[in-house]
Amino acid sequence: MALVGREPPAQAGLFDGSRAAPAPFTVKVNGRARRLTVRVYPGGRVVVTVPRGTAPLTVERFVSRHRAWIDAKVDAARLGAGPVLPPAVIRLGCFDEDWQVHYDPVARPGFRVRYPGRIEIGGPPDDEAGRLVALRRWLVDEGERRLGPWLRRVADERGFDFRRTQIRRQRTRWGSCSRSGTISLNACLLFQAPDVVRYLFLHELCHTRHMNHSPRFWALVAAHEPRWRELDRALTRGWQHVPGWVYD
Repeated sequence: MALVGREPPAQAGLFDGSRAAPAPFTVKVNGRARRLTVRVYPGGRVVVTVPRGTAPLTVERFVSRHRAWIDAKVDAARLGAGPVLPPAVIRLGCFDEDWQVHYDPVARPGFRVRYPGRIEIGGPPDDEAGRLVALRRWLVDEGERRLGPWLRRVADERGFDFRRTQIRRQRTRWGSCSRSGTISLNACLLFQAPDVVRYLFLHELCHTRHMNHSPRFWALVAAHEPRWRELDRALTRGWQHVPGWVYD
C-alpha cells in the first residue's frame, strides 16, 4: 500500500537521514527518489521515502496532509495481521514447498534441518520469542543456501558478473546492488513466485551496468525480461505474502 506525493526538495535545513522521523513513521532517504512517497507494510509499519536534501518540515507537512490515508491503512494492516505465533507450516512459494516445523521442548535453543521439508526448533514451550528468533535465522540461512546460487546461475546465463551476494531479512527492500559489486537480497524473496524472484535478480544485475533508473537501465531490463512492468507490480505487492513471524 503506497501513496506518492510531489513535494519539491527544500534548499535549507536539509534532512541528512541520520535521525528517525517522529513515530509512528520512519524516513528513508533515497538518492534516486524524485518525490516523497509513503508505504504501509504488513503489521502497520510506515516508511516515508524522500529525495536527498529534503527538509524535516517538508516531510512533516507531507505526512500531515495524508494522515487520514496513512491511519486507515495502518488500522487495516494491523487488523489483518493477527497474533504473531510460531507457525506449524512454512510455505516457500519460490520453490513450491511446504516446510513442517517441529518444536522440541527438550532440545537446546536453535534450529536444525535434518532433511528437506522439516525444521526442528529447540527451546522451552513458553519461549515463543526464542522460537521466532530461531525461525528467522533459518530463513536467512535458507536464503543463503538457495537464493545466492540461483542468482549466480541467472548471471551466468545472461552474461552478467558481480562480486558477491549478501542475504538479509530486510523490511523495506527486496534487493540492492552496490558500486563494489555486492548484490544484497531479501530472504523474504523465498515467499514470492519464482518468476517474480527471477525478475528481481535481473533488475539488480542490470544495476551492475547502470547504477540508476535511467532509460538505458530500463531498456536493459526490458531486453532481459519483457514482462518487467507486470512483475515489478507483483513484487511491489509481494509484502502481503510475507508472514507476520518474519519481523520482530
